[in-house]
Amino acid sequence: MPTSREVHLVARPVGEPEPTDFSLVETSVDEPGPGQVLVRNDWVSVDPYMRGRMNDVKSYVPPFQLNEPMDGGAVGTVVSSGSDDVPVGTSVSHMAGWREYALLPTKAVRTVDTSIAPAQAYLGALGMVGLTAYAGLTEIANLREGDTVFVSGAAGAVGSLAGQIARQLGAKRVVGSAGGPEKKRRLIEEFGFDAAIDYREGELTRRLAEAAPDGVDVYFDNVGSDHLQAALNVMNDFGRVALCGAVASYNATEPVPGPSNLFLAVGKRLNLRGFIVGDHNHLAEEYARRAAGWLAEGKLHTEETVVDGIENSVQAFLDMMRGANTGKMLVRLPQ
Repeated sequence: MPTSREVHLVARPVGEPEPTDFSLVETSVDEPGPGQVLVRNDWVSVDPYMRGRMNDVKSYVPPFQLNEPMDGGAVGTVVSSGSDDVPVGTSVSHMAGWREYALLPTKAVRTVDTSIAPAQAYLGALGMVGLTAYAGLTEIANLREGDTVFVSGAAGAVGSLAGQIARQLGAKRVVGSAGGPEKKRRLIEEFGFDAAIDYREGELTRRLAEAAPDGVDVYFDNVGSDHLQAALNVMNDFGRVALCGAVASYNATEPVPGPSNLFLAVGKRLNLRGFIVGDHNHLAEEYARRAAGWLAEGKLHTEETVVDGIENSVQAFLDMMRGANTGKMLVRLPQ
């Protein structure tokens, strides 16, 4: 039986999580029985939504349990199998991340095709991250050809893809916000945005109005707070807002004030709709087909920030929450 290291949540964070809220635990893993596979994780995903699961509150996903291994997206290789359908050597994606090895029923894994994209792409552009961007733009914001699109958190995993996918779906102009001049530069030069805003410079409404002189038709919101306020000021009549996340408030210890200009949604006849990617799995096949084509044609630029070792996964998560990543934050495990 192999030994495996896994990350446990040992204390509920108050405000920004601390390394002491987590523990790295060594355990043994059983060999698979019939209908099971043992997966050696090669790549583990850390994502903003995981911060909410550290709180003991009711939400769309259950909270992490104290002194138990956390979970999340991962891609790995089957090293022992009790199923002819998923033989040894198969690359699979699953939700038993935050650990080196995972013993899983075959129905809990999905085979991934590493001939069309590297395995880690299934945690980013070809996985939940990409589907989130696609569903938000298509089914939630109903993006139309010729729209001007604004994306907040645009240098992150979802945001960087949302801007590029918007372009492929026919957007006329794509504007993104990010923190710092280097991320602002990369949005334009590497991710193909037409304009970028460094939110740290302040005056978001003025800067957004300058970047989108004809107004904003679609706002893909990953941040909430002052970004949502600025977007409401600049939105065109009948604009659509896809409420994907509110990272500005994830570590807040007190309620974060909402936009003071929400009344504009009435006069402008705006549609503001929150969404959870799990409600849009029916789009997964369609999106995977289109995204694979965009990747093959060089129309979708992917960026990864990689940290090595399960022992560094907590720090990777903390850094990601502070905005240290560009594109998808991943933890690479030794093979």
